[in-house]
Amino acid sequence: MTEFDFAKKIRGLCGTAYLVGGAVRDKFRGVVAHDKDYCVTGVEEKIFAETFPNASKFGKSFPVYSVEIDGKFCEVAFARTEKKIGAGYRGFEVSFSPDVTIEQDLFRRDTTINAMAIEILSGSLVDPFGGREDVLNKKIRAVSKHFTDDPVRALRAARQAAQFNFEICDSTIEAMKLCGEELSREPTERIFDELETALKTDKPSIFFRSLERADLLEIIFPEIFQLHGKIQPTHFHPEGDAYEHTLKILDDVAAVNQKPMVRFAALMHDIGKGTTPPEMLPHHYKHERRGLEVLSKMNRRMTLPNEWKKSAAFVIREHMRAPRLEKPGKIVDLLLRLNGLKLGVKDFCDIIRADNHGLPPYLEHAQKIIDELLKIGGKDAPPELVGSQVGQWIHAARTRRFTEMKIF
Repeated sequence: MTEFDFAKKIRGLCGTAYLVGGAVRDKFRGVVAHDKDYCVTGVEEKIFAETFPNASKFGKSFPVYSVEIDGKFCEVAFARTEKKIGAGYRGFEVSFSPDVTIEQDLFRRDTTINAMAIEILSGSLVDPFGGREDVLNKKIRAVSKHFTDDPVRALRAARQAAQFNFEICDSTIEAMKLCGEELSREPTERIFDELETALKTDKPSIFFRSLERADLLEIIFPEIFQLHGKIQPTHFHPEGDAYEHTLKILDDVAAVNQKPMVRFAALMHDIGKGTTPPEMLPHHYKHERRGLEVLSKMNRRMTLPNEWKKSAAFVIREHMRAPRLEKPGKIVDLLLRLNGLKLGVKDFCDIIRADNHGLPPYLEHAQKIIDELLKIGGKDAPPELVGSQVGQWIHAARTRRFTEMKIF
């Protein structure tokens, strides 16, 4: 079933089908949308379900159907209104009926660039809040005062700014500031979801700078906020304090690595500097050890994915040490520990290169070295060796092999 056929079926039910959300926004951005969402007005749910018997229904507070359109399963929702009756994202009374108009549905949305619709059969644009103009002017603007009804919209606005490299309007920044208290009580899963999405953007630093501008960074990500004012030796870090340095490294890594887990590890690499005592500045002795403590505290607050935590911990622990290693045995140990992580060799090197302005020779050839080291195993050990002796022999043999490669 094509999009046009779907719309004609809805028209046959005396209803109207609209393309909504990101697909409309992306049309005016001049990019191809990955997904399409639809909104239907003027149709009873029962009649819709009978007309599209193969559609799958999901959603708790309101029905959404998955319908195959143009060879893809797309979300189709009924136009609805929302009324805030309590705290958090569950504190809404949702109403949907054939009487709800597309304009009423768009009014409940977060920002104007997401509050547009295209009527499929006529191709006419429904844009009651100036979303098209905001797309063209690269602005993020709240649809209405109801923006603050769901505090996570503040994170979404910051994420949209990073996603599209748009500027958040001053009035919307003021609305974001009003979300702080309620946002601090939101389920951490919602916070993490927005963090992960922001880390997938081309320039994730914009997300954190937008939150800072709205006085939300200290509330949501206090560990990052604490990097402010932690000065560093200008010879090594001319970009400024630990906060500026961290956001620079984050963007530099994002430019060469698409994985949000790796970008998170880059964000965390100097996180311990936020706890450096003032009297120690501009030096940050043992910030790696303190960084592991900060990471653990953050994990207790929002429960990070295990691989994210392990990868970030490895980078925190090794990012200062790795560029300076010279002893073959120590290098072998580090490479083999890296090989056991989901954080890949390239991932680790991307972070070290950004932070250290280059790589030591052994990291330039890390994968080749690891492949050679792994050719040596317990089967190669002398038969008279037992227990820990085998492990000691393997380590010594691998260290010799590394030395023989003459990487330096």
